[in-house]
Amino acid sequence: MRVLSESQLGSVLAGVPASCPRVVVSGNFATPMRALKVLDAALAEYRLFALNAQAGMPDREGVLLETPFVGAGMRGRSGLRYFPSRLSLVPQLLKHSLPPDVVLLHTSAPVGGVVSLGTEVNILPAAIEAVRARGGLVIAQLNPEMPFTYGDGLVPVDEIDYGIEVEEPLLSPVPRPVGDTARTIGERVAGLVEDGATLQLGIGGIPDATLAAVTGRRGLAIWSEMFSDGVLALDRAGALDPAEPVTASFVFGSADLYRWLDRNPRIRLLRTEKTNDPAVIARQRGLVSVNSALEVDLYAQANASRVRGAIYSGFGGQTDFVVGALHSPGGRAIIALPSWHPKADVSTVVPRLTGPVTSFQHSFVVSEHGVATIWGNDASEQARQIVGQVAHPSAREELVARGRELGFAL
Repeated sequence: MRVLSESQLGSVLAGVPASCPRVVVSGNFATPMRALKVLDAALAEYRLFALNAQAGMPDREGVLLETPFVGAGMRGRSGLRYFPSRLSLVPQLLKHSLPPDVVLLHTSAPVGGVVSLGTEVNILPAAIEAVRARGGLVIAQLNPEMPFTYGDGLVPVDEIDYGIEVEEPLLSPVPRPVGDTARTIGERVAGLVEDGATLQLGIGGIPDATLAAVTGRRGLAIWSEMFSDGVLALDRAGALDPAEPVTASFVFGSADLYRWLDRNPRIRLLRTEKTNDPAVIARQRGLVSVNSALEVDLYAQANASRVRGAIYSGFGGQTDFVVGALHSPGGRAIIALPSWHPKADVSTVVPRLTGPVTSFQHSFVVSEHGVATIWGNDASEQARQIVGQVAHPSAREELVARGRELGFAL
C-alpha cells in the first residue's frame, strides 16, 4: 500500500481506464466520505454501488447509483438502479454480474501490516476479491478512529493499492426515542425469547425495544446481520453468554459502542456469505429472528421493501434469517410491526399484498395488540389470528369481509 495525499489520489483516480467505472464503497455508517469526495472530483462519470447508503452520497449528473438495499442517501433518487437480492447473494452479484473497477474502504490504521474493516465487513471482502480478479484498484481511507475488529475484516496492507490518512470520528445514526407502540411490541416479542436463545434483530425502533425488554434473560447469544447499542446494553446487563462470540457482519451506533468494539476479542465480524447463509444460521441454537415490515397480509406474507410500489429498502437479510430461523432447532421467525401507519393513516395489515413479497411462512406476527401464531396453523386460522390479534380494531371488520372474499373461513 502506498499512502498518498488527497491530490495525489485524485490524479491516480483520474487515470482509471474504464469508461464509467463501477465503484463499490463501504455503506451504512462506514462510508469513507473524504476518499469518496476525492473520487467524485476525479471522475466525470461512474457507477456507485453501496449498501444502505446514508446522507452525503454524491448527487449530480454522471453518477449512477446502484444498490440491492436502499438507504436514505439513495432513496427516491432519479436513475437509481435497484438490484433485488438476498443479502447473502450480493457477493455473487459482485463476482458475476456487477464486477467493480474500484473499491473504496474505510479502515483502521495499519497494525502489524494489517488493517481492519472495523464496523463494516459485510460484502467488502467479496468486493476486494472481485476487483482484484480483474486488476482494479483497492483504496483505503485509513482512520485511527475506526475500531480494530476481528474476524473476516482483517486485510493485509499488501492487498491495498493506495491509502489516504484521515482522522475523524465515525458517523452515528441520529438517536430516536422508542415510542410507546414500539415499546409494547418489543415487550410482546420478548415474551417469545427464552433464556439461552440466539438473537438476530434488524434495524429500527422495534428491534431496539425488543433488546431493551430482554435484558433480564440469561445465556443469550448474538448471530445477526448487524447490531447496535442494544447489544452493548445486553452485555452490560449480564444477559449474554460470555462463552459465545458476538457475531455479525456490520455494526453502527454510538461512540460508546465503537469504543466497546475496538480490539474486543468477544466481537467477531464475518463476511456476509457466512452470517447470512441460511444453512449456517440454522446451526445456531434456538435462533430467534426479529424483523419488521411495512405491511403484512392475511396470507401471512410480509412486505418490507416497497411503499406504494416504489422501492424503499430491499430484501436485506430478512429472507435469509427467516429461512434459517425456521430450520434452527427451537428457532422462531418473528415479524413485528405496528398495526397502523401513522403518517399514511392506513392499516399495516391488508387483505393481500399488491406488490412483491419480502418474506413469508413466519412463526409469529406481532403488533401492539397481540401475537398471531402462524406456523402450525391452517391458512384460515392464520388469517383469523392476524385479524384478531395483530390488526388495528378499526380495520378488522373490513379485513374479515375481504378475507372471506379471498376464501378464508373467518
